Amino acid sequence: MLFWHAGATVAITRYAFRDDRMDLRFLVLGALLPDLVDTPIGLAFYGALGSVRLVAHSLLAAGLVMTIVVLRTRRGRPRKRWMPLAIGMLLHLFLDAMWSDPETLWWPFLGLEFSPAGQATAGAYLTSILSDWRMWALEAIGLLYLVVLARRAHLERPEARTQLLAMGTVDAPIERR
Repeated sequence: MLFWHAGATVAITRYAFRDDRMDLRFLVLGALLPDLVDTPIGLAFYGALGSVRLVAHSLLAAGLVMTIVVLRTRRGRPRKRWMPLAIGMLLHLFLDAMWSDPETLWWPFLGLEFSPAGQATAGAYLTSILSDWRMWALEAIGLLYLVVLARRAHLERPEARTQLLAMGTVDAPIERR
């Protein structure tokens, strides 16, 4: 799920941290990273693994990324730039409701097996996912938020797009309450 993870992660993070300068590029990369890593591997080896949620969908992976960021960066800009990667990965686990797949979430602490996807073949898995109306509804919600944010940030303007691509920020102030 592309738009759901990107949109919901940006929305949750912007309103939880209220940081207008957080690098959204790294945040979205972190939000998509578990699927970018696990899905191709899981589909290629579906017969042996029985799942597309593998190591990158575990707390171990997100925790390792966060630990590397903390150990390899100093306080200030470098850490502020890279920490959204780990935050995005953690929010991906939350948005995937990984607590319902404890074998994968807590891998390898509950064993070396991953939570099964429930379909016999990769084709059956893809068919079930693509025909699930809930997936399409969540994708629409994520896309809607991203469109609203793009309009508020005036991303139709070249300078606003350049700012997003170069610095990872948008000029769409977060309302303080």
